[in-house]
Amino acid sequence: MKRALPEAKEERIYTAIKVYSPYVVEKKVGGLNIIDKRNGEKESPSSKEIFHRLDELDKKWAKEHLRVENNEIIIIGENNQSVARIFIETEKERAFVKRFYGI
Repeated sequence: MKRALPEAKEERIYTAIKVYSPYVVEKKVGGLNIIDKRNGEKESPSSKEIFHRLDELDKKWAKEHLRVENNEIIIIGENNQSVARIFIETEKERAFVKRFYGI
């Protein structure tokens, strides 16, 4: 049961970044799928692994599409343009971004 729990996240920052992530979870009769909005590709990990796999995909995406400058997270689009900026309000949020996304 504990293995199925996802990592703890800093809610405000994670929610703001998640809006731009290309990965969404789709409910289906047999469980859950992860869909890449860019190409429609689907993955069907087990229910025990789905949130860990989603975290892995988000981290991989973040390596290419997130940048931290001063107190802002800059979201970079597919064509290397700045899509959005998210202000980092606390040191706890900055630590989360560094720990979770590795940036």
